[in-house]
Amino acid sequence: MQCPGQDSRYWSGENVFESNCPKCGHGVEFFKDDSQRTCGHCGHRMLNPKIDFGCASYCPHAEQCLGSLPPDVVEAQGDLFKDRIAIAMRRYFGEDRRRIRHAEAVAEQAEIIAKAEQDAEQGGDMMVIMAAAYLHDIGIREAERKFNSSSARYQQSEGPPVAREILTRLKAKPELVDEVCDIISHHHAPRDEETTNFKVLYDADLIVNKLEQYQETPPTQDQLDRLPALFLTTSGADQGLKVLGKFKEKG
Repeated sequence: MQCPGQDSRYWSGENVFESNCPKCGHGVEFFKDDSQRTCGHCGHRMLNPKIDFGCASYCPHAEQCLGSLPPDVVEAQGDLFKDRIAIAMRRYFGEDRRRIRHAEAVAEQAEIIAKAEQDAEQGGDMMVIMAAAYLHDIGIREAERKFNSSSARYQQSEGPPVAREILTRLKAKPELVDEVCDIISHHHAPRDEETTNFKVLYDADLIVNKLEQYQETPPTQDQLDRLPALFLTTSGADQGLKVLGKFKEKG
């Protein structure tokens, strides 16, 4: 017996859809039962953003249905969630390419640092970290609309409600939503005691902000020498020196 939801005889026009690649933004066509597709523009292997295994909690045929899917897809729910957040962030910022690029760059650095911290047994939740990375500056539009300013304090106050709406729509767990919103609410201002999740996001954002700053105004040697002390994690400091070290010859 085939699950009616997976049987194309029961499909409507909505079961063939297009979704934007989280890496390059180009459209990728999906059939409802596609687990993943490769973007024809950049080659990113993208998971189907509409796949939902929620029915597995009650469907009597769940074992057969899930058993027919590639194991890497069943195990890649974190990647699917990450892609959904990236797409939601891109849609929210629309044509604001600068802020999209910044969020993507922070997410890239956060993933590198988080993996290094996990390898060093420092903990960290990759889903929380990636959600915070993609959404850390999501309050900028509201800050500019309400206060005509993109200053840190307005970003931090306006970001959590927007992030909460996005994450709730994506059916994220309440505890993840709460932690991500808390990180966003003070991501420029570390408290005395912080989680690994916060520290990784802070260090990733610091790297990208410094990279953008140094491309505009090359740093002095003194600024470069003081860099390691600014990071909250050992992995962040190592990655920061790796990324920003190229400015040594110019400083």
